[in-house]
Amino acid sequence: MSHHGSGPNFGFPRGDARLDMTDLYAFTKPGDPDKSIIVLNVHPSFRLDSPEPTTKEPFAPGALYEVKVDTDGDAVADLVCSVQFASSQDGKQTATVRRLQGARAAGVGDDGDVVVQGAPVSVGQDALVTEAGGFRFFFGWRSDPFFFDAMGNFNHMQFTGDDFFKDKNVCSIVLEVPNSELGSNEVGIWARTLDKTGEGWIQADRGGRPLQAVFLVGEEREAYLSGEPANDDRFIGVFAHELEHSGGYTPGDAMAVARTFLPDILSFDPRKPVRFPQNGRALTDDVVDDFLSMLTNGKVTGDKVGPHGDLLDEFPYLGPPHG
Repeated sequence: MSHHGSGPNFGFPRGDARLDMTDLYAFTKPGDPDKSIIVLNVHPSFRLDSPEPTTKEPFAPGALYEVKVDTDGDAVADLVCSVQFASSQDGKQTATVRRLQGARAAGVGDDGDVVVQGAPVSVGQDALVTEAGGFRFFFGWRSDPFFFDAMGNFNHMQFTGDDFFKDKNVCSIVLEVPNSELGSNEVGIWARTLDKTGEGWIQADRGGRPLQAVFLVGEEREAYLSGEPANDDRFIGVFAHELEHSGGYTPGDAMAVARTFLPDILSFDPRKPVRFPQNGRALTDDVVDDFLSMLTNGKVTGDKVGPHGDLLDEFPYLGPPHG
């Protein structure tokens, strides 16, 4: 539940598991410091509260899956990679990737410049990789790299080290990009999913940092998921209230800590070592331990779970899907 089940009552945004953003990662490509890897995971294979699997179709046809990059520190996107999927009659899916820069990047990426079209989506063990220019792409089912004793969390943080996600899958969008594409300084990265409706595009989910939705309930969660990072200051008080309750922080300290969570953007500088929350996020970073320690003001420091052993040394880096 890094961002798994970010809809109401740990359900899915707009009731569609395919629109549920679970995690975002950004790290320097192993063995090549001139390139970076960005991983957007969506569509968990199981709900947290149900033994029934979600749909087998990886991505919602027609929806948009966007990775947004802020290059000048104003929490507004200056670069967007937008992915849209189509399904054929035989059940296979293909991806179209579009790119937008400048002022257009702050909008919806359905009319950007096409980078690749008809890229195959993987549904089996083999990773189907597409290359275009200096980019590489992967789309499809993979082993979920997120690790957490989710059931222990629901049992009043009585953790036993039972990793709920050790045998779960997720749908991944993996991008390999030249660092020159990101600019020469630290950038801010977040992702979102958008659903096409009769009224136009509706943002279903968004996020950059892990576990943020824990702070929000009801209408506040709906407003957060449909919002923009540039407006996240309005949620500082909500986050601070939860920190007072969960961690016993003083009001002043709670406000100070809440400000470290917002805006909901993952900071990344490819020139520096990757370690969340300082810089980017690697697939092995134990974000849960960091979050629990912050949330509880040091009363709980971990869930006794570590990284998965099925990660790959090469693109797309996430292990093959289970089952």
